[in-house]
Amino acid sequence: MLRQRVSQLLTCIEDMSSDDEASEEMSRSLDEAFQLCSRFMPTDTFLYMVTWNVGTAEPPEDVSSLLQLDNQPQSDIYVILQEVNATPIRFISDLIAEDSWSHVFMDTLGPRGFVTSVRMQGLLLLVFAKHVHLPFIRNVQSTYTRTGIFGYWFQGNKGGVSVRFSLYGHMVCFLNCHLAAHMNYALQRVDEFEYILDTQDFDITDTPHVLDHVVFWFGDLNFRIADHGLHFLRSSIEGGRLNLLWSKDQLTMMKKKEAFLQEFEEGQLNFQPTYKFKRNSDTYDTGKKRKPAWTDRVLWRIKPRSLPPEEDDERASTSTDEGPDEFPILVTQDRYSCDMSYGVSDHKPVIATFNIELRKHFDTPLVHVCAEGMWSADQDAVMTYTVQEDFMSSTWDWIGLFKVGFKSAMDYETFVWVRENELPEVDELIQLPVDKDTIPLLGGQYVLGYYSTNMQTIVGLSETFQILESKRAVMEGLVPENANGLK
Repeated sequence: MLRQRVSQLLTCIEDMSSDDEASEEMSRSLDEAFQLCSRFMPTDTFLYMVTWNVGTAEPPEDVSSLLQLDNQPQSDIYVILQEVNATPIRFISDLIAEDSWSHVFMDTLGPRGFVTSVRMQGLLLLVFAKHVHLPFIRNVQSTYTRTGIFGYWFQGNKGGVSVRFSLYGHMVCFLNCHLAAHMNYALQRVDEFEYILDTQDFDITDTPHVLDHVVFWFGDLNFRIADHGLHFLRSSIEGGRLNLLWSKDQLTMMKKKEAFLQEFEEGQLNFQPTYKFKRNSDTYDTGKKRKPAWTDRVLWRIKPRSLPPEEDDERASTSTDEGPDEFPILVTQDRYSCDMSYGVSDHKPVIATFNIELRKHFDTPLVHVCAEGMWSADQDAVMTYTVQEDFMSSTWDWIGLFKVGFKSAMDYETFVWVRENELPEVDELIQLPVDKDTIPLLGGQYVLGYYSTNMQTIVGLSETFQILESKRAVMEGLVPENANGLK
């Protein structure tokens, strides 16, 4: 198609004369060619991941430096794992109210748009994304697998929790694991990971299993450094000779033996082992002759491309998830490090950043939403929506009014059900009234978001618009009398 448009453009140039018709045709062909070029050019999405086993600790007041919020380019997606206290009492209380770790990250990253969270006993997986990406993060699902004794309270924080979604049509899965502890259980850790991969599945026809996705595997994997004595470990770390320890890292050793592990990539371990530290210090806790280890890790795997039987199998591990002429995805790690400045836990947080270069399968929201006219609590308002592409819409879908900086799809000020009597046709403009009594009295910046019940995510966001302070707000003394010129 692109080649055809360029050919048409060249023909127009050759035949161009002084008449306006040829000039107009050339302009139209050039415009369409550039649109096609932009569609097929890959775009960069920046991913920022944190894994941190914090045990029973409460969060610090400020996590801004941990998240590097002022760095350029700014991250598009944050994925944060906190391994928190796994006692039954704490877990049950967290079912009633969000834990303090969720609050601190939601308060810090809320303005970027909260996507989903999953809580397993002791495992907290948070995913945040910029608002601009929310309509293109679809089919969000999560699951978990318990390991340990009976998969319940005794080792309730051992296992895996995952969240998967479609990112511009690419299937991505974030799998956090907390595997068996102690030096002698390296093989059990591998068995647990394989069990998690085998047992976790999603209600998605084309990608029901974890390995059907681009996978980011991370967490307290608990692999240790074998053979070397404590003195050698300490001198290698203090002397900056970390490379002397790599060959005895158990995960590195296991990857040489297990074919399925070899499909996972990992950056070099150029940061010091992140476990075990004395709290609020940079000093290792070597009591009971405990040795430092790289227990906290982040790895990734690109789904191998399916090849005909006659082709060389070795090529599969280096292929992208689609054919090169389709919609490829490329994952490049930009940073792999730990943050030594946080000491609330005996683990240091590990940070991994990635540049995900992908060609979008689609770049149009499923639903276009718009706030019509002026909005204030003094009068009823009107919103419109248009389904731009056929999808599994439902009369249980709704459109929420969100204050800019909202933390989740449930963090709405008010909402309106979509049309009840029948599902809309594609490109049909539908108008909905909004009762003035449901509109906030105080002014501010807001957006409308169409929430799909079947897809469990926001599939359309309006442009930001202003709600004006109402006369009632002035009468009640909530705003100055001259707000919006009201007296």
